[in-house]
Amino acid sequence: MIKDNTVFVGNKPVMNYVLAVVTQFNNGAEEVAIKARGKAISRAVDTAEIALNRFLANVDKKEIFTSTEMIDTDTGKTNVSSIEIVLTHAK
Repeated sequence: MIKDNTVFVGNKPVMNYVLAVVTQFNNGAEEVAIKARGKAISRAVDTAEIALNRFLANVDKKEIFTSTEMIDTDTGKTNVSSIEIVLTHAK
């Protein structure tokens, strides 16, 4: 997958990310990945569901990956959950 077709979800409102996903598909992307870590995971799931149910009729969920990443913080190393939701055009 091309990195340009990845939407990284953070603290902005969900509709900002939905717009980014819809824009990627309208620009001709075959697949779009939605990625998030930690507390933003629920926002990433909301982004995928809103995009699929309201805006993108011919798009399906292809894969969902979950993992745990170890990151360095000021207080040492900590584990952070992450998710990647891959959306693709339905065939």
